[in-house]
Amino acid sequence: MAIRRSGRRLPRTAAQAQRLLDLLNALGSTTFRQLLWQRASELDLTFAQSQVLFYVAEHPACPMGEVAKAFGVTLPAVTHIVDRLEEKRFMARAHHPADRRVYVLELTRSGQALVEELHGIQMRALDGVLTRMSAEDRERAVRGIEALVEAAVEVSGR
Repeated sequence: MAIRRSGRRLPRTAAQAQRLLDLLNALGSTTFRQLLWQRASELDLTFAQSQVLFYVAEHPACPMGEVAKAFGVTLPAVTHIVDRLEEKRFMARAHHPADRRVYVLELTRSGQALVEELHGIQMRALDGVLTRMSAEDRERAVRGIEALVEAAVEVSGR
């Protein structure tokens, strides 16, 4: 089955891709994301900054170059983000013990507390969504998203 987009019919896979994009956009604009970014905006925290905070929380003492690679951005881009996070006292950088040319990143106490707070907001909001779904629908959703991520990783060549 094909659907129309901008006056033209799309092949089935293109139609499914468009439907998936529409659904992901709808999910991204739901209440739980709005709550998270409402709190982040109170702290003048950008999306990129919050993502780096979450990454460093999961990968303590990671080199800045690793963060750049994980997000597919340049080292200067990460440096700019880390500069802002240091100004806000959420993150600190230190020289790598084996290579003083390399900086490693750590969350400060307030950075760790913020990550925990933001994660809690995400979990409470998502729990509210999941409790409205049947156990079977929750399992199907998880399996489907896992398959989507696996396919995306294969395509990206990681």
